[in-house]
Amino acid sequence: MYPNAALLLCAAKDGLEIAEARIRDYLAWETVRDELKKQEEGGSVDAARIQNLVVNIEKARGRVPEAIRQAYSTVVTVSEKNDVQAFKITVTNDPHFTTIKADKRSRIQDTPITAEALLPGGPYDLWKEGETSRRVKDLAGAFAQLPHLPKMLKADAIVDTLVDGCEQGAFVLRLTRPDSSFRTWWRSRPDETALKDPALELVLPEAADLAEISPELLAPHKLPELWQCDEITAQSLIDYFGGKVIQVEKGGYTEPVQIPKASQEVVEKAISEAVENGSIWLLSGPASILGEPIPAGVLTPAAKLSVPPAIIAAAELLPENLPAAWKDDETTALAVATALSQKAGKVLPWKTVRDVITGSLQARFTELADGSVKWPCEYHAAQSIRLKVAAGPPPPPPPPKNKLVGVAAFEPAEIQDLGDVVPKLLELKAKSKVPIQFQVRIELGDGTDLPPSSLAEQLNKILATVKDGFRVQ
Repeated sequence: MYPNAALLLCAAKDGLEIAEARIRDYLAWETVRDELKKQEEGGSVDAARIQNLVVNIEKARGRVPEAIRQAYSTVVTVSEKNDVQAFKITVTNDPHFTTIKADKRSRIQDTPITAEALLPGGPYDLWKEGETSRRVKDLAGAFAQLPHLPKMLKADAIVDTLVDGCEQGAFVLRLTRPDSSFRTWWRSRPDETALKDPALELVLPEAADLAEISPELLAPHKLPELWQCDEITAQSLIDYFGGKVIQVEKGGYTEPVQIPKASQEVVEKAISEAVENGSIWLLSGPASILGEPIPAGVLTPAAKLSVPPAIIAAAELLPENLPAAWKDDETTALAVATALSQKAGKVLPWKTVRDVITGSLQARFTELADGSVKWPCEYHAAQSIRLKVAAGPPPPPPPPKNKLVGVAAFEPAEIQDLGDVVPKLLELKAKSKVPIQFQVRIELGDGTDLPPSSLAEQLNKILATVKDGFRVQ
């Protein structure tokens, strides 16, 4: 069934004769050695004769492998017209297969082929007129079955090429189940079980009907010509999978590419999954959804899909940055959500608000006020989350009794000088047997404006390399 996969290396008749002659020559010298061993028993063999014999045996043995290598110099395979052909190769020090592979008459190809070359209109002519789908195993096996095709050095390379083409969106892979339902892959990779299934098909995009769309594909600016700006409607996404033809850049030129079709139900399911995993942000009337399931009735064709909002710095919640949210030195999570949305010009999703409140609590910019419910919470409980500005660091404790304390502000160079005299201080401690403790205080900022949280985090990362828990706050 697969004549194009067969390639034979045979021995030439004259080469075998030469090899046999050299083997006979070697065996003859071995016979001489056996005779001399008998003569040695009588003590009548000259040492020079023995040495000469050893040299001749080694020389004869050494010529045998090369003679055998040279004998195998005929390659037998099928031609492009499916005729059996034989040709001779010049045997060198290279392995035989390296020499055979380099000979154009072998028609062995070890470089990968492109997915487009396997499609209709490609150079290999693998499709009949009117065909819109073919089994993957048939396309992969065609190179071993059809003599007019090159011999592929790695059979799995064809399957890998088809998978790459599917991931690039050149076609759809489909696997039909026993109940006639099916799975599809487009711009995604099938699992290993599906790849090994003989029923796996390659379907041309113009004839494909997607049963599923990977939600990651809907992320902003992932699919060509889908996101023309940072906001689109759900209807535009439905239209995109309605059989649209787009122009794709192909290294200096554009080429029309068919987008496979998908039902509205399949598209809406992908949107729901993309919104829930945080890939896209959905706005529909007062609803603003990101990172959570879409409630029933919210996803309509007119709903807007947007790039997720940028992360808001924790310091943005402080009264000086968000005065509209604060009253009598307190605020609520609902007031924060409202004020941030007014500032952004859009209703922000609860996930974004929740993240910034969590960040402010972790950075100790704010803290839960008395009477607040437990944080975190869902949006419906936002009014019950009460926040206040976190209290500043406690004043330094008074000097302990019966201890002498020295306090001073150091310049960076003076800190280095202090490090130089630490060995002397430790020596003094050892001699006097009086404890000496070192405490370090670092202040960030000028006392007028609160330093940004990003700067504090950078400083804390550096301090943590010195001592666990050493941080500014």
